Amino acid sequence: MPLTAENHYVPCLYLKHFASSDGTLYRYRTPVSKPNIPTWKRVHVSGVGYQTHLYTRVVLGTETDDIERWLEHEFDTPAAAPIRKAIEDERLSQADWQTLIRFVAAQIVRTPAFLAENLPLWNQMMPNALNEVLHDLRRELERARQSGGRLPLTNVPNAEYLPLRVKRQPEGDSVKISVHTVVGRGVWLHSMKYLLTDSDTLKALLDHRWSILRAPDDLNWFSSDDPVVRLNFHSEDKYDFGGGWGSKGTEIFLPLSPRHLLYSRIGYRPPERGLVVPRAAAEFIRRAIAEHAHRNIYSNLPNEDIPKLRPRHVDAEIFRKEREGWRKWHEDQTKAEEELTSE
Repeated sequence: MPLTAENHYVPCLYLKHFASSDGTLYRYRTPVSKPNIPTWKRVHVSGVGYQTHLYTRVVLGTETDDIERWLEHEFDTPAAAPIRKAIEDERLSQADWQTLIRFVAAQIVRTPAFLAENLPLWNQMMPNALNEVLHDLRRELERARQSGGRLPLTNVPNAEYLPLRVKRQPEGDSVKISVHTVVGRGVWLHSMKYLLTDSDTLKALLDHRWSILRAPDDLNWFSSDDPVVRLNFHSEDKYDFGGGWGSKGTEIFLPLSPRHLLYSRIGYRPPERGLVVPRAAAEFIRRAIAEHAHRNIYSNLPNEDIPKLRPRHVDAEIFRKEREGWRKWHEDQTKAEEELTSE
């Protein structure tokens, strides 16, 4: 089976519901290199929401797209029918709802926005995490020495995604053990697998109560390259997008089409399905979707409100550096992991 190089972090099967019958929609870039770049560009859904070799990793010298295929098989393809039923106002079974929420979870953690948000945190946490591993190892080694037995075998879920190197250095009658890693793609993929399979976080998300709300007749929902919004709302002047998956009061929503919005407010009874959102609330939701976008907003029409909600940032150097960074992403991550394991 050929390697899938174009890794869609916003699936085509989702974006097509914002597209015309020919599969095209309108893209608005939030950062641009020059002020005269057209505000809107008509693009095909297959040509946006992806990054080349975003999830590709190298195992025993061979590239594998196992993460891309796992996301497609476990989250994207199963969600196609429930999303269609939701926007056609058909009845959704309990299994349909569960599939939709799993799709929401995957859509949170698979985006470059999630990576950019969490890399600083992972860099900060990793030294303490590795020190805890070494502390536990030292304790187990001491127990094994005293008992005359061997270290117990421990199965760490998804450990194969973490690039680790354990070094042993003799120091007199003892051995110094150190653990080294690279904080980047491997840590992200490990986090993705954990959050979408074994975590209490996913279970909490599945336990929330959800509804599907409609836009007012004269307003449309649009989407973005980071389409799931987790909103902590206090007032129109005080809010943030740092809501947790299980934090009471956090509002989580995902536009499903220009008319339909998947919605939950954690710890509260959801509005009745099909409720038309009051205009003021709908305008704020659109504002939140635009502000939460990472680099691109996708709309079924060239919406004149979006440039007001999210003015473009013009900076040729920042635009160039980010584009170059993504062009070299796979190469740089692979090189760093290979250097770690070959030391």
